[in-house]
Amino acid sequence: MRTRWMAMAAALLCLLSGFIATSPASAAVHVAKYDFENGSTQGWSARGSGVTVGLSDTAHSGEGALLVQGRAATWHGATITPPFEKGVTYTVTAFARLASGQPPSTVAMTVQRTPAGGSTTYERVGAGTVTDAAWTELSGTYTFTADSTDLQLYVESSDATSRYHLDDIVITSDGDPTRSGLASDFETGTAQSWSPRASASLTPTTAVAHGGAYSLAVSGRSASWDGPSRSVLGAMAKGSKYEISAWVRLGPDVTSGNLGLSLERRLDGTPAYQRVAAPKAVAPGEWTRLKGTYTLAHDVDFLSVYIESDGGTFPFYLDDFSLTYIEPKPIQTDIPSLKDTVPFTLGVAFNRAQTLGEHGQLLLRHYGGVTPGNDMKWDATEPEEGRFTFTEADYLVNYAAEHDLKFRGHTLAWHSQTPDWVFKDGDRDLTPADRALLLQRLENHIRTLVTRYKGKIAAWDVVNEVIDENQPDGMRRSKWFEITGLDYIRTAFRVAHEADPGATLFINDYNTEWPRKREALYDLVRKLRAEGVPIDGVGHQLHVNIEQAPASNVEDTIERFAALGVDQQITELDVSVYTDFVSTYDTVPQDVLAEQGYRYKELFDVFRRHASQISSVTVWGVADDGTWLSSFPITRLNPPLPFDDELQAKPAYWGIADPSKLPPLTRRLTVPAGTIVVDGKRDLEWDLLPDTPIARVGDLSARFQARSTGAGLYVMAEVGDPSNDKNDSVTFEAGGTPYTVRRGGTHAHGFPAHAKRTDGGYRVEALLPLGMAGTLRVTVHNASGGEDIAWNGAPTVVPAIKLATASKAAPVVDGTVDALWARSPEIRTTTWIQGTTGATARVRALWNGAGDHGGTLYVLAQVTDATLSEDSPNAWEQDSVEIFVDPGNGKTKGYDDDDGQYRISFSGRQTVGGTFDAFAVKDNLTSAARIVPGGYVIEAAVKLPTITLAKDALLGFDVQVNDATGASRTGAVTWNDPTGQSYLSTARWGVLRLTK
Repeated sequence: MRTRWMAMAAALLCLLSGFIATSPASAAVHVAKYDFENGSTQGWSARGSGVTVGLSDTAHSGEGALLVQGRAATWHGATITPPFEKGVTYTVTAFARLASGQPPSTVAMTVQRTPAGGSTTYERVGAGTVTDAAWTELSGTYTFTADSTDLQLYVESSDATSRYHLDDIVITSDGDPTRSGLASDFETGTAQSWSPRASASLTPTTAVAHGGAYSLAVSGRSASWDGPSRSVLGAMAKGSKYEISAWVRLGPDVTSGNLGLSLERRLDGTPAYQRVAAPKAVAPGEWTRLKGTYTLAHDVDFLSVYIESDGGTFPFYLDDFSLTYIEPKPIQTDIPSLKDTVPFTLGVAFNRAQTLGEHGQLLLRHYGGVTPGNDMKWDATEPEEGRFTFTEADYLVNYAAEHDLKFRGHTLAWHSQTPDWVFKDGDRDLTPADRALLLQRLENHIRTLVTRYKGKIAAWDVVNEVIDENQPDGMRRSKWFEITGLDYIRTAFRVAHEADPGATLFINDYNTEWPRKREALYDLVRKLRAEGVPIDGVGHQLHVNIEQAPASNVEDTIERFAALGVDQQITELDVSVYTDFVSTYDTVPQDVLAEQGYRYKELFDVFRRHASQISSVTVWGVADDGTWLSSFPITRLNPPLPFDDELQAKPAYWGIADPSKLPPLTRRLTVPAGTIVVDGKRDLEWDLLPDTPIARVGDLSARFQARSTGAGLYVMAEVGDPSNDKNDSVTFEAGGTPYTVRRGGTHAHGFPAHAKRTDGGYRVEALLPLGMAGTLRVTVHNASGGEDIAWNGAPTVVPAIKLATASKAAPVVDGTVDALWARSPEIRTTTWIQGTTGATARVRALWNGAGDHGGTLYVLAQVTDATLSEDSPNAWEQDSVEIFVDPGNGKTKGYDDDDGQYRISFSGRQTVGGTFDAFAVKDNLTSAARIVPGGYVIEAAVKLPTITLAKDALLGFDVQVNDATGASRTGAVTWNDPTGQSYLSTARWGVLRLTK
């Protein structure tokens, strides 16, 4: 295998793409070489009607050459788009020989180009008298200085019908064009080598400009992909990384639109398209920068960058384009190899580009396994029925085999990235009546892939993301499920096992660290394994952030599935620096990167404790320059991996390799005002917030809270410690003064404290006799030995958490205030987040259960608002009421799937917010609105299917009133949350307690 692979690699070096090297004996840089040894014409094609360009075994060197025949004019011949850039001097050499029996003639290399604003020119590069008796070298230099389009390098002959051979065509330059970069500012009043992809019109204009006086106006587009395009052939080297940037602006009278940067590459006429910068919203009247990095990983004979939209054909402007070579930093060789620091296989998601250059070096140094991010998904391997494409998958599998890397196949069946044809019969959508057809397609696909790579792929993600915990049966309503029920899962595993009995077969999903999803997946796996379905393992994707989900949740999940006796793998690990789907950083703060490092430590502590149940952990990307989170869920800077954009180790790396080298971290703790009875019992006040966890070490774990009061600082810690030693202790160090409470209840004089036994541990409470300290450290000590655990942070005092109650009743939601509402006390919106006066509301809540699971929360808002307006197109700027509900009272800085923002305007218009498109909560709201003298009334019913509503249950809850004047919001007031961030975070909402 190694010999064949090296031979293939050597053959590919002949193509234009990355064979950019400086000869030791010369300053000349090799830009391209065409030797026709790989069985293709390497981008050369016919010039002129009737001309054919093919391969011949009459070669100058090696075994292949080009044969040109069928000519009828002197300018007929072979042509290619050359990798020429303005201002660079190139030397072109080639060897020519006439076909047997042809009379001598002059064979010449010529460049055709069209200067901006001028006529097409033809410029001789080199020529010579060629015969059929021997090979003749043609050589010459070439440069051009004017912006030009339609460049062609072609070979012609003074004999109009002569047949000839070409071989060993080499292009060198006096400098390295792959490192000098490109720029277009249109200040010459020309298009500067930009051309339309189809019928678009490109016009230099002074109407608007990002910099200078000119930009390029783009109009008359025929499709979303039609627009300005520029050849970058020869400006990029294979294996090198580049930043590509452009500034765009919407055209006249265009009010909205998304634009992005893409790249088209071709080899032997086969195109491929890759996104550099995902389409992003461009605000009217403003310039927006599109920017991304790209590593050329393929051999190409055509390469161009272009601007496209994700829909529509609206006009726009382009300015200040640049392509910049990024000088790579050497990878660090004086740090531990990550794969040597863990007791399981440490893998990484990768693609072809990440096998080259420094990325390849980093991969091989730190990882022992690989998973293709996209190249084995259905759309990549079977885009049309029965037409399989294995170029990328073969390359990656062979690379892994050559370097002794364990390979995870990803993924055989998924609801996403599956071509439309899979679920159609011609133009007709498949229905359950077509179950057999769909299952046969599934079988064909899986059998083909798994058989092809039998013995080479150790594990497969057979089915991916089949769970939707918000459904009554826990199953995602994918087309697979809607047509076949569970049979597609049964079929997928059966066929994969038949095709390769030696492969470990996984069911893979995200959010398995959350209890509802965990249990839904657990129930499915248990059921199918009981039927004999060959599910060998469960994959936990683990896309988490710096705060959620708690490491203890991950541990609970691993322990839960261990009971099934299945293998487990962490399959797609990354740690976002954001806790929501909206925030952005221009530069990620160092303390956030440090927090990310500690998060990796906590997670890998869990993995190491459960090494007997986990066979592999896969990090979802080689380095931060190749993460999917750069464009999901929005385009933003989001470095979630152990190595940064320059492939250097971050705190996240040290969190895995050696946590002792993590930088000091000061965490943040929200401390509401509150009063506690210090008796070791858990007061209701403590349940208004979730406890703050302290990272577990061994069997020692803890979590704690604090409340501020005029008398000092109340603290509480819940400790998990099975040792039951009375000298175990918790020390609270506030303002530099330590206060220690032992498990047996003893403590120093001068402050009240109490300890109480709990299942598997103990609880301590204390009132520290000092005002609010600038720092707080909590240290938990196991007197039986072992490492202490600690938390260190800066407390922030906030007002007390408001608590309201809701009685049990079910009113009619019709906008009329029923007598039932009087059962619950009234609360008022008095916390101003915009302005200090305006519309306010009196609010009541009721609830009703629905059996063992689910129920409904009812909310009444009687709003005082003399002037009502829905003039603004933005729902939040209209007179309206927003109801916020967190069924689990998680108090997180982002939204969980079942957290909802439910907005109802005075006229009854509804808008619902939540994670992504609020997919899990968008159908939960029923409401009625009625205008009354002096304001309006809102009644709402919010279904809560993810929890069991019962007496004493606590819900995260808040209400906001938006006050509009004309088309603007002029005031906003809430019940509890003072941050103005309720639409992003549940952390500062109040609490609703359910009563009888």
